[in-house]
Amino acid sequence: MTPNTDQEYIAQIRAGNANAYAALVTKYKNMTFTLALRMVGNREDAEEVAQDTFVKAYKALDSFKGTSKFSTWLYRIVYNTSLDYIKKQKRVVLSEHIDEVNEAAIGSMQNALTYIEEKEKKEMIEKALLQVPEDERVLLTLFYFEELSLKEITEIVNLSYDNVKIKLHRSRKKLFHILKNVVEPIYLNHGSRK
Repeated sequence: MTPNTDQEYIAQIRAGNANAYAALVTKYKNMTFTLALRMVGNREDAEEVAQDTFVKAYKALDSFKGTSKFSTWLYRIVYNTSLDYIKKQKRVVLSEHIDEVNEAAIGSMQNALTYIEEKEKKEMIEKALLQVPEDERVLLTLFYFEELSLKEITEIVNLSYDNVKIKLHRSRKKLFHILKNVVEPIYLNHGSRK
C-alpha cells in the first residue's frame, strides 16, 4: 500500500476526516520546527511557533488552492508565524554590516572549516546564523539547508526572484564573514602546530 500524497490527505480532511491532518503534521513537523528554530533562535519558542503554525494551517486549509506544493504553502505560514512571534517578543537579532567580502577569503575560510569536526561546524554555523537578521536567516535556511528552489522561496517570502537572488547572495557573504572571524584563529592555530 502506497502512502497517501499531500493532496489525498487534504481531500480527506476536507471530507471531514480530521485525523488525516495528523499524517501531515508527522510528515512536516521536523521541517516546520527547523525553520522556526532558525528564525526565533531557541527550542521552546520554536516549538510554540511550530504548534501555532499547524493550528493556523489547519484553520486555513480551505484557502490552500494547490497552485504550489503543500510544503511551500506551509513554509510560508511558518515564516509569517515566526516573524509575528519575533515582533511580539520584540527581539533584536545582532547583525554585522558588511559591504564586501573577498571571494578568495571565503575560499580560505572554507578550507579552514575542513579542520573542524562536523559537530563543531554545525554548532558554529547555527550560532553564526543567529547573528544574521531573521529575514536573511530564513533565505539561507530555505536554500542551503532545506534545499528549496529560488522559485519556491519567492512564494514563501513573497519577494521577486531577483530580489531573493540578491538577498541570498548578500546573506551568504554575511554568514561567511561571521564564520571567518571564528574560523581563522582556529585555522591559524592548527597551521602553527604542524
